[in-house]
Amino acid sequence: MTHARLDRRPHASVHAPWRVAAGVAVLGVAASGCMTSKVDETRQIASPIQANESIVLLKKPQLEGVGTEEAFLDCVQERLGGELVHPEKGQNAHSGKAARTAFKIYGEQEFTDALFPWFEPSTAPANADGLRVLLQRPGVTERLQEIGVRYVVWVDGNTRKTDGGGSVACAVGPGGGGCFGVGWWEKESGYVASVWDMQNASEIGSVSTDVTGTSVLIGAIAPIPIITPVRNTACNRLSEQLRAFLVGDDLVVPGAAAAGAVGAAGSR
Repeated sequence: MTHARLDRRPHASVHAPWRVAAGVAVLGVAASGCMTSKVDETRQIASPIQANESIVLLKKPQLEGVGTEEAFLDCVQERLGGELVHPEKGQNAHSGKAARTAFKIYGEQEFTDALFPWFEPSTAPANADGLRVLLQRPGVTERLQEIGVRYVVWVDGNTRKTDGGGSVACAVGPGGGGCFGVGWWEKESGYVASVWDMQNASEIGSVSTDVTGTSVLIGAIAPIPIITPVRNTACNRLSEQLRAFLVGDDLVVPGAAAAGAVGAAGSR
């Protein structure tokens, strides 16, 4: 008498998609956690911006090497808040943070045209001494007052690949195709925003951010990219700190503010 045996072991193909999905999820969590960021601020002069004043963001001139990306400058402009004067195509004149930040942001191209040729890459002042010399030229100070720009914010830095490894191979055969392997790369976004006061011919301080992150490309039948938003994170960090610097949030001492509030309440 023969007995038929029922094989209850699951077939390997049943678990294969789940193993791939689990592996992708684990690598995705690991990749998203591989990002570090740092923000620094240096202030020489306490000079918060007033509601009727404007700033302009300019890329620091680079005679050699790679300069700041235009997309990063646009990102900082959008996220600083306030009102964009002469917005570029695709930009909004008003930002969602306009109620919090009352100053205006002058357009880069319009500013360089208005001050031509003093802020062209080959003639722009490189330091505070050069700024003082520039402001002594006939008509420069009057033109700045006319367009209402008090602060020039020089943005310097870029995003670059610093490391990488692994590989992903894709092939197509009679039975189908697919990609296998894991590749990764590390990027660093380092930017510095130096703030110049055109009224007092001085550099009042700077804000810097440094963000490092790792992205992964997984070959699991189809290539699956898990991208760490390094440059976008750097834009958010720099914009937030620069806004606080400009409006003077860093000048408010919490203990002193609380004491002032208590004193005002006691005097009533």
